[in-house]
Amino acid sequence: MGFRIALIHALRHSPPPIEAAFAQLWPGQTLMNLLDDSLSADLAREGTLTPAMTERFLTLGRYAKSTGVDGILFTCSAFGPPIEAVARDLAPMPVLKPNEAMIEEACAGGRRRIGLLATFPGTLTSMPPEFPPGVEVVPCLAEGALAALDAGDVAAHDRLAAEAATRLKGCDAIALGQFSLARAQPLVERATGRPVFTTPDSAVRKLKSLLGG
Repeated sequence: MGFRIALIHALRHSPPPIEAAFAQLWPGQTLMNLLDDSLSADLAREGTLTPAMTERFLTLGRYAKSTGVDGILFTCSAFGPPIEAVARDLAPMPVLKPNEAMIEEACAGGRRRIGLLATFPGTLTSMPPEFPPGVEVVPCLAEGALAALDAGDVAAHDRLAAEAATRLKGCDAIALGQFSLARAQPLVERATGRPVFTTPDSAVRKLKSLLGG
């Protein structure tokens, strides 16, 4: 019998990559998708996380728990503090921020200079503090990539991501800051010659470990 896992999203592009990661790395689980794509739009407009946003995350987390889930994975990388509030609220249930597993894997083996590629500007502000002390994070925005994805041009999204990644010189590894960026991993690896880590694959591996799957 598999586990029931809630996937909570703030971008409508996030469900396919995480579902693909589960299908490849941990098939047989029952996945439940919750989407509020107004969260990312509200954050972009407000320019900062607000107490009201934290309350909205708590509401989403409590609703997911009420359906009987065994764990929760948030896929929205610009909302670290509200997700931490949910983790405290629902402890000891596993509640993962989208980035934490990827950051652990990217920094393993003594890597100290990590390129952070994102398509959403807020991620480049919120995510670097999540890396451990002593790790240098080099931020890079793939301008126009998210707009291309919104327009349905996935090839342009992947090409713009790979082109932006070539600016990350001298990095030990590259971390892709959006779930929706995972699809560009092969192209980014070819363009940079560096190890490239994605949030969905790392998150599924960590959830599987935490739940004993």
